[in-house]
Amino acid sequence: MKNIIKLKTNIAISEKGFMFDPSTGDSYTVNAIGLEILGMIQQGKVFVEISDMITAKYDVEPSSFEQYFFDFIAVLKQMQLIENNDA
Repeated sequence: MKNIIKLKTNIAISEKGFMFDPSTGDSYTVNAIGLEILGMIQQGKVFVEISDMITAKYDVEPSSFEQYFFDFIAVLKQMQLIENNDA
């Protein structure tokens, strides 16, 4: 069970948290922590690795982070910024 999350390859992300999807022309912004999470996703890190890093760095409870993380991923899916690899 890998559970690797992949952003669509054409998504551009600036160091300030600005995201652009050239296939739709849509743009989005994320906060600093969201940007960190996106960077880890791009590095191929899985949820457990991301959770360990963020909860240690920001002193947040793992259960709280888990809820926020999966809400964030749900928004990315809704905006069609994540590759669909359910097959």
